[in-house]
Amino acid sequence: MRRAAPRSELIVDANEGWDADNLAANLAACADVGVTLVEQPLREGQDAPLASSERPVPVCADESVHDRASLDSLSGKYDAVNIKLDKAGGLTEALALTAEAEQRGFAIMVGCMVATSLAMAPAMLVAQRARLVDLDGPLLLAHDRPDGLRYEGSLVYPPEPALWG
Repeated sequence: MRRAAPRSELIVDANEGWDADNLAANLAACADVGVTLVEQPLREGQDAPLASSERPVPVCADESVHDRASLDSLSGKYDAVNIKLDKAGGLTEALALTAEAEQRGFAIMVGCMVATSLAMAPAMLVAQRARLVDLDGPLLLAHDRPDGLRYEGSLVYPPEPALWG
């Protein structure tokens, strides 16, 4: 990967697939190859080992964060949070979650579920404050809505006004 895209940032989404027994070895292996972030290595609710483990790579909560009420249980375990409008309950809570997470020292990532540009477009507001942006949901569909987000390489552009009807 490094040879093909030497300036790219590598992120590993473990998708809750690791456990306490392999956490340290997997994080160390990620650090050795230059991974810059590991997303949700342990199952939601079973992430206590993160508080007592050395984290040579920053760790981002995904399934473990939903809304502002989630933040109390994340401190000391995670370095970043992945904010998804679907999980937060919409744009208002996502923006409030972003502000509170920043106040608590978490780095911000904005992500998405598989959905059209109509669902992604509001997340562009959160993306302005995020260090990492993963709003590729429309790219995973056979057909997106007309006048949706525009993707060029690794860049995503806001939708045309016509998206809103």
